[in-house]
Amino acid sequence: MKISAGILLFKKEKNNLFYFLVHPGGPFWKNKDSGAWSIPKGEIEPDEDPLKRALIEFTEETGQTLKGEFIELSPILQKGGKTVYAWAVEGDIETSQLFSNSVQIEWPPRSGKLIEIPEVDQWEWFDADEAKIRINTAQIALLSELEDLLRK
Repeated sequence: MKISAGILLFKKEKNNLFYFLVHPGGPFWKNKDSGAWSIPKGEIEPDEDPLKRALIEFTEETGQTLKGEFIELSPILQKGGKTVYAWAVEGDIETSQLFSNSVQIEWPPRSGKLIEIPEVDQWEWFDADEAKIRINTAQIALLSELEDLLRK
């Protein structure tokens, strides 16, 4: 069973909420948009602290470090069977200066050929409505939970 940890970065402007999402790099995701975006996240090793892993992944996928008050959200289960633990934090980052680490993948699948791709190829702020269209559908629950918490 795969387990990931990630960060849901959000900001408030006037009375609107905006979410920071990332688009995965590589040929598989190249022409995919709606439902392809995600919170920055990555897989956790068995004895690893999930929040620490989430912060490491955020740095690897954006080049930025985060500080703040982290709000633990309920874990979600994605369609492929991956459980995602997430923490929300309020903050703001400028997307023009961001960069991602790169990873090697086999492409085309089962070809034995390895190519190097950026783990993330786009970073963007979306208002709440647009974020819910762009994000992996299972992760919508993270946005909804945060919105409920912020209303209290």
